[in-house]
Amino acid sequence: MVFKGYARPDGSVGVRNTVLVMSVADCSEPVARRIAEGIDGALPVTQYYGCIPGTMVANTLIGVGENPNVAAVLLVGMGCEGMPPAPLAEKIGQTGKPVEFLTVQEAGGTLKAVAKGKKIVQDMVSQVSRLERQEFDVGRLIVGVKCGGSDTTSGLAGNPAVGVFADLLVDAGGSVIMMEPIEAVGAEEPLAKRAISEEVRQKILKMIGNEEKRWSVPGAQMEFMCKGNVDGGLSTIEEKSLGAIHKSGSRPIRGVLQNTDRLLEKVPPGGGLYLQDGTHMEPHTMTFMAAAGAQIVVFVTGCGGAFGHAVSPLVKVTGNPETFQKMPDDIDLNAGTVMTGQESMESVGQRILDEVVAVASGKKTRGEELGYFNFNVYRRDPRLESLLGLTV
Repeated sequence: MVFKGYARPDGSVGVRNTVLVMSVADCSEPVARRIAEGIDGALPVTQYYGCIPGTMVANTLIGVGENPNVAAVLLVGMGCEGMPPAPLAEKIGQTGKPVEFLTVQEAGGTLKAVAKGKKIVQDMVSQVSRLERQEFDVGRLIVGVKCGGSDTTSGLAGNPAVGVFADLLVDAGGSVIMMEPIEAVGAEEPLAKRAISEEVRQKILKMIGNEEKRWSVPGAQMEFMCKGNVDGGLSTIEEKSLGAIHKSGSRPIRGVLQNTDRLLEKVPPGGGLYLQDGTHMEPHTMTFMAAAGAQIVVFVTGCGGAFGHAVSPLVKVTGNPETFQKMPDDIDLNAGTVMTGQESMESVGQRILDEVVAVASGKKTRGEELGYFNFNVYRRDPRLESLLGLTV
């Protein structure tokens, strides 16, 4: 099975040809947005932790810039931030893709910075638009799997169908990433039993145990359930977790990818299933997966969801046939046919794989058609990590 993607200078393969206008801090975001405005193929992104956000945020932005879906990057700074654009540009530039940076203060203010930035981005778009898609084996794909707005159909149909897809992709030589440490609480043992080694088993248990500690502080609530979860028939975090982990399939877990103040771990070559430490929040999770190398994310929802991602296209799947009927403009694939007895789990899993391959070859997702290009960065509070005795 093959898809048509873009060859990158570092040997990776992109499924989109995006030029990112990346503001290194939220103070320069308005300028980045004005630079990207009106230029097809350019998207603005930023982070919202101020101008001294820490290494974890820097690692994430660098990883996102290195993602193979990104063809070129213009980094934008104000000029006085504690995380200047130049070091990030240097690191991203090691991939061989076009990378430049500017600061508003050095450019002489907003209008001059916007004019200069637009010229750079237009030249980048012109350059990368000459690239043509080539055929690659499906084993070159890295796909993240995530769920949110879960209901009972997520654990019964949506997530298991995505699990079938995950097995198919891994068996074809591809890679799958699953994140959501808090939604693995209560499902630690089933996950740990799938570890390829004792070392990986211990990392799985540590990741979930650390997240449980973070939710044990006064004012936090371990049994967090959104309104949609409760209305959809879920009652406990353990019940939610046991349904959520089905989207990882059944193949051995090869490792736990970290994103901390010390390092950002990317998906290593060779394919396989990986867990990723991080958060349960949807847009933040997708950015983490993109930073680790995911070209596409498959998202399972029971209640429905209206969003996308700026770097990694989001294929939305629902196991609830009523949700698919109500929100056909937002959902890419109906796995509710399992609930109605019209289709087997294996058949839906194959359909998901076929859809992922089509999206990898250029088909737009529902979110892309609607112009949804969410982007959020997550950072752990180092003070809380230290107080809880967790490694930062």
